[in-house]
Amino acid sequence: MKGIAKAGEEMDSISGILALALRTRLQKKAWKKEKLEEIRLRIGKPVWILYAGKGMYLSERGGFTEDLQEAYWVTEEDLRETLSYASNYSLYAMEEQLRQGYFTIAGGHRIGVAGRIVMEHGKWKQIAHIAMMNIRIAHEVIGCARKLMPYLKKRQWCSTLLISPPGGGKTTLLRDCIRILASEEEKMTVGVVDERSEIAACKNGVPQNQLGITVDVLDGCSKEIGMLHLLRAMAPDVIAVDEIGTLSDQEVILQVNHCGCILFATMHGTCMQELKRKKWMEDLLQERVFERYVFLDHHFHVGNIKEIYDENGKRIFCEKEERMLYVTDYR
Repeated sequence: MKGIAKAGEEMDSISGILALALRTRLQKKAWKKEKLEEIRLRIGKPVWILYAGKGMYLSERGGFTEDLQEAYWVTEEDLRETLSYASNYSLYAMEEQLRQGYFTIAGGHRIGVAGRIVMEHGKWKQIAHIAMMNIRIAHEVIGCARKLMPYLKKRQWCSTLLISPPGGGKTTLLRDCIRILASEEEKMTVGVVDERSEIAACKNGVPQNQLGITVDVLDGCSKEIGMLHLLRAMAPDVIAVDEIGTLSDQEVILQVNHCGCILFATMHGTCMQELKRKKWMEDLLQERVFERYVFLDHHFHVGNIKEIYDENGKRIFCEKEERMLYVTDYR
């Protein structure tokens, strides 16, 4: 299908941003692209790789190793070269994103950075010296939401909040929910506010990830501006956003809800009790904006559901009591 990134192309976008010394060692041994989750670079430290949920080192001889003595250690040149490739030789152009501590590259892969921060009037001005990088690999897992979808529908689709710790697969699951809602079978018009360019992975405004046939995307736009723009301009049945978590998010979500639009969103969290303690969630819980709260297990397999609650806080699914979700064949 035109415009859709294939697995090989996805991996090229990752290996292509690594310094040559890292790239050649990574490519020396066979491994499965879909299982690579993170690559962490720290000057003067070994390259740390998260692969299929397991932490390992990049080997000096190539491939992965669990032995520190065999690990390849990152040089200042390795980090500088990787940053140059990742930013297309223009880190300055990423300055606005870097104020959030990361930037996103083609394919939706997120690159987090750390080092010496310059503050001005108590606020982050810039990062002066980058000494650490965390490359988080984005994957499309088509079909990972298939087991979940029957729980998200009553007479119509329910506004749904997907919740997990960082790296728990909520963005990947959200992407597949969007694909199903915007499929030829469902024909829901879905508006996506892709603030961090991780859901659609747009290139020149065109999604490179597979999102379905009835999707409109605002790429690189803030949630507050984007959600209201979609309501006014695109009249979606569903609005989807990633990583809500502020009072301003709450305010615009309430406006969208009052307009009768279905919401699909993600946020960081671990359990319903923690969610209820968040001050900014009070009005959303009180007004029953979300009819489904889906908590994900932090396992490598995306879409592993721990618990589901309804709008009244009643648990309607528990992984410990019911090992398998009912499967409906969404194609």
